[in-house]
Amino acid sequence: MMEYKGKYQIVDLGEVKTYSLFTRPSEVSLENLIDLKRILNNPLMYDSKELRIVADAIIDARKNGKPVIVFSGAHAVKNGLSPIYNDLINRKIITTFASNGAFTIHDFELAISGKTSENVPHALEKGLFGFAEETNKYINNALIHGNKLKLGYGESIGRLMAGEVFPEKVNFPHKEISVQYNAFVNDVPFCAHCAIGDDIYHTTKYFDGEAIGGCSGRDFLIFANEITKLTDGGVCLLIGSAVIGVEAYLKAFSIAANIGKTPNKIITADFDLREANIFDAQMSKKDQPTYYFRDIKSIVVRIPNAFNGRGYYIKGDQNLTLPTLYKLIMEKI
Repeated sequence: MMEYKGKYQIVDLGEVKTYSLFTRPSEVSLENLIDLKRILNNPLMYDSKELRIVADAIIDARKNGKPVIVFSGAHAVKNGLSPIYNDLINRKIITTFASNGAFTIHDFELAISGKTSENVPHALEKGLFGFAEETNKYINNALIHGNKLKLGYGESIGRLMAGEVFPEKVNFPHKEISVQYNAFVNDVPFCAHCAIGDDIYHTTKYFDGEAIGGCSGRDFLIFANEITKLTDGGVCLLIGSAVIGVEAYLKAFSIAANIGKTPNKIITADFDLREANIFDAQMSKKDQPTYYFRDIKSIVVRIPNAFNGRGYYIKGDQNLTLPTLYKLIMEKI
């Protein structure tokens, strides 16, 4: 448990009661994972000129040895889309993968129990939301151990899933569907960007903010280093992360430019659902809603404009846009 010696009172997480993840009703299971063969054998689920441009840019980037960096929010896992990420990682199409803490939770739970995503309204009123023992214990313990070794978050969880005693040996019967595991075994950096207090494994006695901050902080440095590899082009995708992913990209790009490794001729794409007027973001119309959509303003406009690139907004349900992107890429390769 974390130690505090200040003048205020803190909540005692030692009083929090946990339950086994394996007994918890969950809304997503292995049966909900998307079938890659069905994607390839069926017509396109979605189509747009912008998405085809992005798919072509990804193929071109990898043919020429340039990075393809993906930052994804957690709903991709909850929507059963992990197999798409895993196959693109295994094929060396995705060269860096980043996420928030929620993504790592759902990915972890699927790997260890074959299910994830509790019913929040049902659990919240009973004081049960977020207190799965295995999720809290094993993620925190791995990060505490990883922090002692001065490792990043992604590598710490990857080593745990790969079977290391880290600091304990844990069985993951479904690890093959974990993006964290696939990234680790393929030497693809998996960078987890966490905000303290945002995730369920911050709610029990196992929580150690120093360890989470240390490991996630090192992942940000890894992520920023990957951005420095965009000096001759590459592709950056933001998929369903309206704040954390946007800001991680923005600061990493700024670091790269500051240290003389300025990105150039990049392609960026933002995948989201909202109606947006790109012109309003381009013209900095502060009286219009789109100006305040960070993902549009930074990923589609500011970053590509600053680094001699092009930005695209892929509007649509990711259950349609991601499978289509995958099919377009696979048809090219």
